Amino acid sequence: MTGTTPSARLATAPRFPALRPLAGGVASGRRRTLQLVLAGIWLLDGVLQFQPAMFTKNFAQMVIYPTIGGNPSVIASPMNRVHAIVLNHPVGTDTAFACIQVAVGLAIAYRPTAKLGLAASIPWSLAVWWFGEGLGGVLSGKADPLTGAPGAVILYALLAVLLWPVDEDDAVAPAPFEAARFVGARTARALWLVLWGSLVYFTFASGNDAPGALAGQVTTMVDGQPGWLASIMNHAANLTNGRDLAISIVIGVLLAAIAVSVYLPWPRARRGWLVAAFVFSAVIWVVVQAFGGVFLGMATDPNSGPLLALVALAYWPVRAARQPSTDPTTNRSAR
Repeated sequence: MTGTTPSARLATAPRFPALRPLAGGVASGRRRTLQLVLAGIWLLDGVLQFQPAMFTKNFAQMVIYPTIGGNPSVIASPMNRVHAIVLNHPVGTDTAFACIQVAVGLAIAYRPTAKLGLAASIPWSLAVWWFGEGLGGVLSGKADPLTGAPGAVILYALLAVLLWPVDEDDAVAPAPFEAARFVGARTARALWLVLWGSLVYFTFASGNDAPGALAGQVTTMVDGQPGWLASIMNHAANLTNGRDLAISIVIGVLLAAIAVSVYLPWPRARRGWLVAAFVFSAVIWVVVQAFGGVFLGMATDPNSGPLLALVALAYWPVRAARQPSTDPTTNRSAR
């Protein structure tokens, strides 16, 4: 049997080996676990879309319409047309939305169709980000990382790219974390910087430093929540009393440190800031986002908290695999 050395295979490997027909693909155990978590969130979105209230005009009026205001006309006009369609055909449109999201989740969960599901999730996420979330409020002045900026659904598209299946035998270089396995470490780090850096900007642009602003963000989600969750949120709102500016500064500094931490040369420090990113995501998900409002009957997704946490997990350092030696005296397979 004629073979080639590992170095020769790496030299001839395609730049983006995962750009193959949208079927199959091999993922490492950790990468596949992250894909399955993403699939589970997509399935949850589909289940939430099947809630009875979604088949009424309330979906268009209470979920879509509030995101239109403040956007430039080039963004708002198409949103108004979509709003009118959903308002006049709530049953048909909502059934289609729910089925699409369930189909995406199932496709990602089933290994042979994982690429197809991830590929389909990207344009769907971008469409929902525009027509359903108003671009997450980034152009309307409503963007706030505590309540979901830059828009939960855009994170689905980001995760589809970061978790794209890559054949292990075709990897062109060892990846320091799962998010770098397809796009490369440099691009992955840049995406992390842009994501968390944007949260820094939105923190200071959201007006949360005004007296009572932070408490208002929390209390607006309290009504209708289970008693235990309402109690947690009310306590959090009380803790912010008179401390809005100081807390906003702390949050902004924390997010800035998280944003640049991916470039730190010390693995232990990077892991520490990834833990901080995970904890921040979990705290805002419970205290401010109230689990995305899933207990209120009108939630379309769990909001950005779990998605930011999943992004952080995708950047957790992986132990470098030991490369086979190319020296024929130490490795027979290299001959």
